[in-house]
Amino acid sequence: MSSFLYRLGRAAARARVLVLALWVVVLALAGGAALLANQGTDDAFAIPGSESQDALDHLGRVFPEVSGTSAQLVLVVPDGAKADTPPNRAAVAQAVTRIGKLDQVATVVNPFDKNVDGAVSDDDRAALIAVPLKVQLAQVDPATKTQLSAIAADLGTATGAKVHTGGDAFSDRVPKLSPTEGIGLLIALVVLVLMFRSLTAAVMPLLTAVLGVGVAVGLIYLATLVTPISSTAPMLAVMIGLAVGIDYALFLLSRHRDQLGEGLDVEESIARATATAGSAVIFAGLTVVIALLGLAVAGIPFLTTMGIAAAVAVALAVAIAVTLVPALMSFAGKRLRPRTPKPKRRRRKPRIARWWVRTATKAPLVTVLVVVAGLAICAIPASSLRLALPDSGTEEHGSPARDTYDVVSEHFGPGYNGPLIVTADIITSTDPVGLVDKIADEIRHVPGVASVPLSTPNPKGDTGIIQVIPTTAPDSAQTDDLVARLRGLEPHFLDTYGTQTAVTGITAVGIDVSAQLGSALLPFGILVVGLSLILLAMVFRSIWVPIKATAGYLLSVAAAFGATSFVFVQGHLADALDVTHTGSVISFLPIILMGVLFGLAMDYEVFLVSRIREDYVHNGDPHHAIESGFISASRVVVAAAVIMFAVFAAFVPEGSATIKPIAFSLAVGVFVDAFIVRMTLVPAVLALLGRRAWGLPPKLDRVLPVFDAEGDALVHELRLADWPAPDSTEAISARALRLEDDRGRPVYTGLDLHLPRGGVLVLHGTGACGKTALLYTLAGRVTKFTGDLKVLGRVLPQHTHALRRDVAVVPCRTTADPARQISGALHDDAGLIVVDDVDLVLRTDVRDRVRALLADRVTDAGEAATFVLTCQDPERIRDLLPAAAQLRTLTAVQPAEVS
Repeated sequence: MSSFLYRLGRAAARARVLVLALWVVVLALAGGAALLANQGTDDAFAIPGSESQDALDHLGRVFPEVSGTSAQLVLVVPDGAKADTPPNRAAVAQAVTRIGKLDQVATVVNPFDKNVDGAVSDDDRAALIAVPLKVQLAQVDPATKTQLSAIAADLGTATGAKVHTGGDAFSDRVPKLSPTEGIGLLIALVVLVLMFRSLTAAVMPLLTAVLGVGVAVGLIYLATLVTPISSTAPMLAVMIGLAVGIDYALFLLSRHRDQLGEGLDVEESIARATATAGSAVIFAGLTVVIALLGLAVAGIPFLTTMGIAAAVAVALAVAIAVTLVPALMSFAGKRLRPRTPKPKRRRRKPRIARWWVRTATKAPLVTVLVVVAGLAICAIPASSLRLALPDSGTEEHGSPARDTYDVVSEHFGPGYNGPLIVTADIITSTDPVGLVDKIADEIRHVPGVASVPLSTPNPKGDTGIIQVIPTTAPDSAQTDDLVARLRGLEPHFLDTYGTQTAVTGITAVGIDVSAQLGSALLPFGILVVGLSLILLAMVFRSIWVPIKATAGYLLSVAAAFGATSFVFVQGHLADALDVTHTGSVISFLPIILMGVLFGLAMDYEVFLVSRIREDYVHNGDPHHAIESGFISASRVVVAAAVIMFAVFAAFVPEGSATIKPIAFSLAVGVFVDAFIVRMTLVPAVLALLGRRAWGLPPKLDRVLPVFDAEGDALVHELRLADWPAPDSTEAISARALRLEDDRGRPVYTGLDLHLPRGGVLVLHGTGACGKTALLYTLAGRVTKFTGDLKVLGRVLPQHTHALRRDVAVVPCRTTADPARQISGALHDDAGLIVVDDVDLVLRTDVRDRVRALLADRVTDAGEAATFVLTCQDPERIRDLLPAAAQLRTLTAVQPAEVS
């Protein structure tokens, strides 16, 4: 991967005009197509397969008058007056007639009709006109709302009362961008300027992030052609896309400027930054994308599309980081080279970072206990976290929908804002009206039921509906309990009346969505935790680092849940944060938070711990590695975390009721994970573990693939580019090779080799001298060695797979005719032929052919072939060897095993 990114970064730098033009064209095409083909968003939160959704879909076919969205007109008279008067009745009747003539109106319920119960408040100051519509919320024509508002205004004039117009049809749940969100970008700009001391470098991440978000939003709206997408999806993509887009560009720019400061050429630095920091960006982006796509485990279509939309924004941020950012860095050229700091400032620079890490690791056990206990306390409010879908009660104060919601709650009770519908299959009944009335009478006596204002069969007489008004608000736990009680009566109604019933309505659908999302948290959490353990084990070749990282992630999630519940459920600091509705948060917040924070946490973990591991590998001192790695990585991690926190936090003050809690939880999660977990808990845990933090069990080490998230392999390859000499023709070049067995004991150590192409090398020795292990190392079959090794011009172990195509292995101990295999290898143009235990070739005719092949050493293509042989005593094969053969004696370091 890093080699590919190296070539990609160099190509983007050289073709910078083309790369920039292509991304501008992509932005124009995506934006233009979205403007032309956009079908609008759809906030119908459906959950296929649930009882409420199936019943609602059935009502859409047999009783369409009650299956669409609805509006409400609430007439409220002044104190001391009564709503139910003859003049008011006449005015309301005239308004009902006018409303009934509107195109999208299915029916109108006159509150003063003798067959209507509960539409006039107990204090006789308010009357509620229910207006069921034929269409869902997304299809409501603005003209319909305008006409209803005009009729309400006329009714108010005629009666002298205040008439509120609202209901679900008047809700406006589409999140909108406001100037406040720009504050996050402004803070990001300030942080970048302070970090880079260059306006050019500071503006670059902002431009690329905005471009990526623009493309993502265009594609999301274009996708409305083929699938319904909620209005939250594009806003979520904007929020996440901006945050990760800025951070990913920051990582590349930071690495590029560091390399320029070391004197590296601009184009070479761009290529290396793309390969090294770009590898980390791809790793981070991949984890976020996988986690967001994992939202599909909930089995809820609108959540799946939301996850895909956000994943598209992240994927675009990654693509821009490894293509457009290198092109822009090429445009900037040497202007990005940092100014040489004054010596005094250079010495003072890491003081805060050094003090922080030394404080965290001075008493590591105390640090761990304090952090874990503190975050556990912060997580306590999470036990009261309550999930619900947004309704008119979450709208802003002063909006028609919210004012109507509050008026209904005040005069009729909170349950009138979330009525339930019980459907009954009455097709076999001979008395459908009587049957529906009997069921309604029983439901009236169920605890939690305020009233049953409506019970009627549909015109065909095959389905009955019973409207049930709870005593509590739609998002309260008591309403959940009522739904459970009504569903618990379904067997009773089936046994007593022979009719199948179901509970539905917008409130019931919301309860089912919340329940299914709640039940999906555990499998999603297992997916995320399992993925975290595997990916980090691949990157760091350690057991304890992934466990520590995953535990820290779970602490961050728990603390974010606790803070969100503290504000949005319990109501603390609600006024300060302009929270208009408390008591519940949107149902998909927990799973969104877990998915997004997982990727961001892994990002910080890789960037910080990889520097610590790099220092440990080079110096072998775990405590020095913690301090050195922390100091070198902390500046970038702090800048990235502050930027991401600012971007998320900027959506809190003016964000919609849907976006606000998500943005708040992400901001808290990023802050806790970056500053408390990664930069405080992680150094303390690593200090406690010492050397035990690094290393995998041998069997797991062999099975688990290697993921080079920091481009270390490419750095190693570039370091050896001109080794042992520019344009070297050596077939094998080795320096300080060392291999250890499963117990950490040396198999061979301190080996230096130089063999020209077409040469012959004999490795000999008795006992456990490691000659076969070395032979297979040179053949690219053993990869867990240390030191520098080049074979046929390829750096190992990075290019073992490519090398194996040009290497033939001939094990004489198990081969009847080694000469035939050697001849076949030369026929296949093998560049290197390794022959193990050649002293076991005893037949005279076979030895003669082997001697001839070793003397010739030419492939069918006419190229010189290189041979490496092993034996115990070279005198036994002296007759086989050409005069120029090199002999290398290996001695047993100590008894060792290789398995």
